[in-house]
Amino acid sequence: MDTPIIFWIIFNAFVILMLALDLGVFHRKSHEVSVKEALTWTFVWIFLALIFNTIIYYWRGQEQALEFFTGYLVEKALSVDNIFVFIMIFTYFQIPTKYQHKVLFWGIVGALIMRVIFIFAGIALLERFHFTIYIFGTLLIFTGFKMFNHSNLSIDPDKNPVLKFFKKFMPVTQTLHEDKFFVKIDGRRFATPLFLVLILIETTDLIFAVDSIPAILAITQDQFIVYTSNVFAILGLRSLYFALAGIVHRFWLLSYGLAIVLVFVGIKMILIDFYKIPIEWSLIFIAITITGSIFLSLKIRKH
Repeated sequence: MDTPIIFWIIFNAFVILMLALDLGVFHRKSHEVSVKEALTWTFVWIFLALIFNTIIYYWRGQEQALEFFTGYLVEKALSVDNIFVFIMIFTYFQIPTKYQHKVLFWGIVGALIMRVIFIFAGIALLERFHFTIYIFGTLLIFTGFKMFNHSNLSIDPDKNPVLKFFKKFMPVTQTLHEDKFFVKIDGRRFATPLFLVLILIETTDLIFAVDSIPAILAITQDQFIVYTSNVFAILGLRSLYFALAGIVHRFWLLSYGLAIVLVFVGIKMILIDFYKIPIEWSLIFIAITITGSIFLSLKIRKH
């Protein structure tokens, strides 16, 4: 379904307004985000997503509303997996909590730009070369099986090719300079470790986008639904990080639940020309799998 350009303009104006309020009003000065503040913003973003979902229901109908909600749920669950990586990056570079918000803010902005490119490129590929749907499906199944080894994930910035390339052209200071990304020392411009963290977070999201975009394309290929569900999930990621950073390690079974979800949507994608799994059944399966893995994580201690 083609969406009139005016709706794209209105939605993107809303996103820009919220980002401007976030950085320009609520977080003008770097400060340590409390769990209460993070939870408040998390509920705000979820509430806004649900309001938008209701608008989709009355505007586009039940099918499109279910597609949005299912896509949002998948992207939101996958974003929790990002939090594990963010914690490792911030811990490795010993970034104080009060500076993490600024890094995540600009990381989110970069993620939004990359997701837009991936979404439209992915949909264009599926429209012009239908066989790529089987490639995407296979990629999701492979990623799902690979996620069962999530515990082996580690961060080694010294081996990151993007950081190694960057350091060839820009000197980096040994210490932080408050929340600055760049500083001038003796007339020479230096990047700070905070900017290296931003680069790592952007490249990490690029890797996650390779998994998450095909996942939502298996649910719907409507550009507006794919884009808006992704944006709402990403915009709430920063507050979700500060809300869950201290307890996310307890969700040790979530990665296995996400692995099952990715395998499921991969199979759904491969079977689409032979049997289209109803969106209602997809939503039920994904919701039960994700909530079940979280519930079991809290009930069963990791050995």
